[in-house]
Amino acid sequence: MKMDRLEFQPTTKTPYVLLDPAGKIKFKGRSIPEDVSLFYDVLLDWLHAYLEEPAVFTELDIEMEYLNSGTSKYMLKILKVIKDIEEKGYELKINWVYEEGDDDIFERGEYYASILDLKINFIEIE
Repeated sequence: MKMDRLEFQPTTKTPYVLLDPAGKIKFKGRSIPEDVSLFYDVLLDWLHAYLEEPAVFTELDIEMEYLNSGTSKYMLKILKVIKDIEEKGYELKINWVYEEGDDDIFERGEYYASILDLKINFIEIE
């Protein structure tokens, strides 16, 4: 099955999202959507389909300024799906990008890494 590349431009309430079947996945910005499931269920559906035939190498970049509690739950679901790529024997790299001094976002990434037993590269930017 040929998968479509999905790209969503950021709004004041939703992040930039790139879902590329060639193996590049990116989330960047703020996430405070009115209806979290309406926004993220489409992305999860795509990821589940991608998992059927992932690229040999998948790179996920998460560069979030802010996630509300609903988004946080979905980010956990997304990372659980992504983790399966590695468990299927494919190569996976996860980059968690956060601004210098943003302990909340950094700690959120550490939390995901610890409860999912995921290797995440933490990248601090100015």
